[in-house]
Amino acid sequence: MPFINGTCFKPSVFTLIGIPGLESVQHWIGIPFLISFILASFGNGLLITIIHNEHSLHEPMYVFLAVLAATDLGLTLCITPKMLAIFWLQSREIHFDSCLIQMYFTHTFQCMESGILLAMAFDRYVAICEPLRHSSILTKKVLISIIMVVTVRASVIIIMCPLLIKLRLKHFRTTVISHSYCEHMAVVKVAAENTRIRRAYSLIVAFLTGGVDFILIICSYVLILHTVFHLPSKDARLKTLGTCVSHVCVILVFYTPAFFSFLTHRFGHHVAPHIHIFVANIYLLVPPMVNPIIYGVRTKRIRDRFLKFFSF
Repeated sequence: MPFINGTCFKPSVFTLIGIPGLESVQHWIGIPFLISFILASFGNGLLITIIHNEHSLHEPMYVFLAVLAATDLGLTLCITPKMLAIFWLQSREIHFDSCLIQMYFTHTFQCMESGILLAMAFDRYVAICEPLRHSSILTKKVLISIIMVVTVRASVIIIMCPLLIKLRLKHFRTTVISHSYCEHMAVVKVAAENTRIRRAYSLIVAFLTGGVDFILIICSYVLILHTVFHLPSKDARLKTLGTCVSHVCVILVFYTPAFFSFLTHRFGHHVAPHIHIFVANIYLLVPPMVNPIIYGVRTKRIRDRFLKFFSF
């Protein structure tokens, strides 16, 4: 690999070091990560199977839940095997193009998850605020359209991240990436060129996906709460709010570490690198693991199917 004044041309491989500062204990960190990978794979796979096989669950809320599970499954499979290989096998090298592919799918699945959470919030809004029109508004055609829009939006808006690196960045200060997967900003930071456009685009993507989605989710729940508090009885209010608890829990699990990771990347210069990277890993690994548990515990129809599955 040629070097000029300490700067290398576009590398053929990158080296992922895992969690900087914790290299000596990464083999222990890999154990809970493996457990989360197994639980996420099994839980989301089972959730998809149950919803697919039970025709009574072919309703908007459960259809969106199945798409969320598929997204979580894809995200888990995208990053965890390589991460465990780094922790346990010291397999730290990743081909340049493979890194960009991992980056694309990782951020695409993240974007899709945010979009699906927004779609689920819209479903809760229609179910509570327009209950008589729920089936006429969220028809099968509309469901397919929403899922397609979420998928296409994520695929199109994220594709520029690896493309800008592939086509525009020619020189890098180092091939060592202080991360456990090919996160966009982690790769951009090792470039030896002006990365202002890449950083600006990253901010725009973050706002147009997670930022806008979160604002719209908040707006939907403001309208939901307005409707709920006008219900005639306390029991009716509690029962209606109970249908939203699982979704709210999933939103908090997804967005809390996401915002922390986003803010520390750009403003938390005094945050220790291992804390930032560890939270970034939690952001990607914990939601896929806990989402099936949340819906399995909180949603009776899902819980009954889970119990029925394990009774054999």
